[in-house]
Amino acid sequence: MSPSKPGKSVNRVCLAYSGGLDTSVILRWLIEEYKCEVVAYCADVGQEEELSGLPEKAMASGAVDCVIKDLREEFVSDYVYEAVRGNAIYEGVYLLGTALARPLIAKHHIEVAKATGCDAVSHGATGKGNDQVRFELTFRALAPEIHNIAPWREWDLRSRTDCIAYAEKFGIPVGASGEKPFSMDRNMMHISFEGGILEDPWRAPDEDMFVLTTSPEKAPNEGVELILGFEEGRAISIDGESMSPATLLTKLNTIAGAHGVGRVDLVENRFVGLKSRGVYETPGGTVLHVAHRAIESITLDREVMHERDKMSPRFAELIYNGFWFAPEMDVMRATIDATQRTVTGDVRLKLYKGNVTVLGRRSPYSLYSEKLVTFEEDDGAYDQADATGFIHLQGLRLGGPVD
Repeated sequence: MSPSKPGKSVNRVCLAYSGGLDTSVILRWLIEEYKCEVVAYCADVGQEEELSGLPEKAMASGAVDCVIKDLREEFVSDYVYEAVRGNAIYEGVYLLGTALARPLIAKHHIEVAKATGCDAVSHGATGKGNDQVRFELTFRALAPEIHNIAPWREWDLRSRTDCIAYAEKFGIPVGASGEKPFSMDRNMMHISFEGGILEDPWRAPDEDMFVLTTSPEKAPNEGVELILGFEEGRAISIDGESMSPATLLTKLNTIAGAHGVGRVDLVENRFVGLKSRGVYETPGGTVLHVAHRAIESITLDREVMHERDKMSPRFAELIYNGFWFAPEMDVMRATIDATQRTVTGDVRLKLYKGNVTVLGRRSPYSLYSEKLVTFEEDDGAYDQADATGFIHLQGLRLGGPVD
């Protein structure tokens, strides 16, 4: 894969296609610029867009084929759950919804490209953002022989107005719609908002911008309790009802969103070196992280937990920066797998006006001993006199010999 323009020898390109203005224009631009065939590829990761008419729209723009892949279950089971098991939170706040979807989309992008005889791939990510890096690092890891074309780094179109004019010139079927005052990306994990009116970090987001969450002020005055079941660090049930990963996260999004859970507003450090203000809605993901931490509190050995927690910021950073398929990530995920073998049990939670409160936790692998920790009579299970020697040894380096 060449980081520069691959030249005019490209025969067939697989384009990550959404049917929106940008990718519709890109589809035609590839045909005109590279004199090639284009296969449109769309990954369904829960963006809740209408996909039924997408093949026809792609063909009307000049594509020779359109492939739609339903990746919702794989996204939650193999990416969202893995991030939760690793306690992956970027810069202490961001739960990585967009960053987790990109390597999955790019992985299947390569698979579709190979299956349809493409010698190049293309995407609509801009030259300022993280997504270009996430897509292209995955391409390089999985298929370095396939060329990559990044139109936003090549063409002379610089604005939405330019793209609309291009679409009109070539009769590209782009529906007329008003430009939103921000950029929005949605999948099963979250919705992100950035750009436009949000570029001013002092400006509060408009309330009518939010989609998945009710304002905490307008959330029900009565909270809701639920029990989340885990097996080896993966959520498997709500209130005793077993569900597939995608079904479970969808239900959690609905429940938690109604109670105002999961809003985050932060200025983050993009991998390319810019600071960017993002507003996120991650209702179900927020509940998963809180509940997972709670079940770990009684099932993980202290030193194992602390070692995993040392790894978590780096794990989150690698996900954010697009290194999902890097060799160091294989090592980290194997280590995380080892920590999660006993992370099984139930967590009881209350959701109320934007808050997630842990009410209880239980596990067949619990390391918690009520007999040892009690303030009442413990029948000699713990000899408090032993603490004297323990403290003396710990204090040797702090105060010299003890008289």
